[in-house]
Amino acid sequence: MSSTVEELFQTFAKLGIETRSFDHPPLFTVEESRALRGRIPGLHSKNLFLRDRARRHFLVVAEEEARIDLKTLHSRIGAQGKVSFGSAEAMLELLGVTPGSVTPFGAINDREGRVAVVLDEKLAQAPAVNFHPLVNTRTTTLSGPDLLRFLRACGHEPLSLRLDEA
Repeated sequence: MSSTVEELFQTFAKLGIETRSFDHPPLFTVEESRALRGRIPGLHSKNLFLRDRARRHFLVVAEEEARIDLKTLHSRIGAQGKVSFGSAEAMLELLGVTPGSVTPFGAINDREGRVAVVLDEKLAQAPAVNFHPLVNTRTTTLSGPDLLRFLRACGHEPLSLRLDEA
């Protein structure tokens, strides 16, 4: 069973992670979320749920402006063959989220470590980063180092890369 938003925030509290949250209408794309930029400070992200030919899954968490070449990404993240987008069913099963709500906070639901997390170095080092807290009607801000602490507490040691290939 997937963790609830309340359980996610309880985990943050147990880890001593400070967060700020902002409620808003449902957002499904980076384009839609840009309308909130004046209200929500910090770096924003795009989150790609991918799979390789061996059916291994990856969550790529990048700064929203990063240009990612899916044709070459596989060689940088250790995927077997080219990557493609994972299914909504696998996303729900592994991360407990639906399309439009993809977030690194979904690691709380991947108790078996079946999803490899790839994290943009810019986000890992930033004083403020923003993600949906398992739902796309809220955005939650925390620091990059706190995001790393959360991921590690969930059993995920992210692969940290500079994802912007521009």
